[in-house]
Amino acid sequence: MASKPNPTNNRSPKSTSISNPPSSINSPIFFSSESLHSMLSHHTLIQHFHSSLPTVSSTINTLIRQNYPVSPSSSLLLMPSWSSSPSLPYIGVKLVTYFPQNSTLNLPCVHANYVLFGSITGQPLASMDGTVLTLYRTACVSGLASKILARNDSKVLVMIGAGALAPHLIKAHLAANPSLQKVIIWNRTIKKAADLAENLQGNNEYNGVCFESNESLEGIVELGDIVSCATNAEVALVKGEKLKAGAHLDLVGSFMHTMKECDDEAIRRGRVYVDNAAALVEAGELVGAFERGVIGKEDIGGNLVELIKGEKVGRTNSEEITVFKSVGSAVVDILAAQLVYETYTKNKC
Repeated sequence: MASKPNPTNNRSPKSTSISNPPSSINSPIFFSSESLHSMLSHHTLIQHFHSSLPTVSSTINTLIRQNYPVSPSSSLLLMPSWSSSPSLPYIGVKLVTYFPQNSTLNLPCVHANYVLFGSITGQPLASMDGTVLTLYRTACVSGLASKILARNDSKVLVMIGAGALAPHLIKAHLAANPSLQKVIIWNRTIKKAADLAENLQGNNEYNGVCFESNESLEGIVELGDIVSCATNAEVALVKGEKLKAGAHLDLVGSFMHTMKECDDEAIRRGRVYVDNAAALVEAGELVGAFERGVIGKEDIGGNLVELIKGEKVGRTNSEEITVFKSVGSAVVDILAAQLVYETYTKNKC
């Protein structure tokens, strides 16, 4: 039976330095959602991505996300990856189920599990709550991008959407941008936005930061130094004309051609960056803009790894609008799983 980490040893590391994993382990470890929350922080994961992506991303092999229909409306998705780097001796697979009818049962539509193997012997090392792992890694990719692209004096974060990802995005942007002083949350269901703002305001970790909700989407977009979106919108929520000079727009929600969180004007006004090349063919905002001639693929400013390495230029002045579009990848999945597993083994020793 898989063992469960001892919560007393699940402290986040003071740095993101990763020690070499042990060559063997008795049985695979299971990291529950509670274990992941106790071991991960948005700050440490952002640091880990910043230090690891430039050095190991080129050694990680990934396949196109595999999607298998289970029923006319439900599907099973597989996202495998493995590394040829001695510093990342792992094979990882994320297994995801998508059952949209679960909403009628008051259950999540998406469930996920992440399985980690050693790449030297192939032995299973760990499994973990893939849903929580995905929330952390997705938010921290956005946080890292805003650390590079947003203005250093950003004061106001506008969060559009109040679902499961929203609190993670807020925490990641706050960790990456210590100048932020106010967070304004909007959601179609106003109560969800108000409840999230109240919960975060009661968190002593964010003393000095004001959290509030607002019913006027257009009214708050023009206030945002950073505007972060995590919705399933198919009609643009962010109007480009409302973005203030110098704003950073973070687009997380769309992953299909029919989905989009901003209009063409936002793409036209902004300098666009992506987490990886898949965004150019998956994200509705970009695919639509390419088709309509708003911008060309050659106009994309670069990807996250290129920005970290300094191979591509980020923000060039305080008035420029930057746009970051992410769709996720197995690369950040395996790096997040690495941090969890090696933090546990390091603290256990």
